[in-house]
Amino acid sequence: MAEEKKASAEVKKETAMEQEPVGKILFTEEQIRARARELGRQIREDLKDQDELIVVCTLKGAVMWMTDLVKEIPMDTKLDFVIASSYGSSTASSGVVTIKMDVESNLYKKNVLVVEDIVDSGNTLSFLMEKLKERNPRWLKVCTMLDKPSRRTTGFKADYVGFTVDDLFIIGYGLDYDQRYRGLPYISYLQSEN
Repeated sequence: MAEEKKASAEVKKETAMEQEPVGKILFTEEQIRARARELGRQIREDLKDQDELIVVCTLKGAVMWMTDLVKEIPMDTKLDFVIASSYGSSTASSGVVTIKMDVESNLYKKNVLVVEDIVDSGNTLSFLMEKLKERNPRWLKVCTMLDKPSRRTTGFKADYVGFTVDDLFIIGYGLDYDQRYRGLPYISYLQSEN
């Protein structure tokens, strides 16, 4: 009986995967890394004489982008992490932001760069940035790998943007759909969302 249930679950999973085909490549790994290099130089230039930066990576989607970016910012960099989400297992934002894991670093009078995978509605980052501002950092900016302005429901704008994308459900290079597709070494989308 247990094996029949397991086999049935595998068939359902395979069927779901077939119904969610991956679209064309929007940005290659090489393009993403080149953009990280450009933005890393710009961030370093903007911080000029500063010698320390705290990078707050939004988990889980921004990890791959953060590692590319940090390698391109030639200064003493400390890493911290936060989990803030309004998606869950859906392809659309619920509008309710929850912080599941908070930053551990003391941000008072520090230079803080929040690294995000994608800015969609802007709700999550608007909420997160307000929470971080309460800790009185000296410098607080956001660097997102992807920006989807067509979905914006707030006035939020990232300070540094890797690429702008159309209204597609983006996957790959850390971005997922229900924890799948994160490992794709490029940015794509679900065709079923197209």
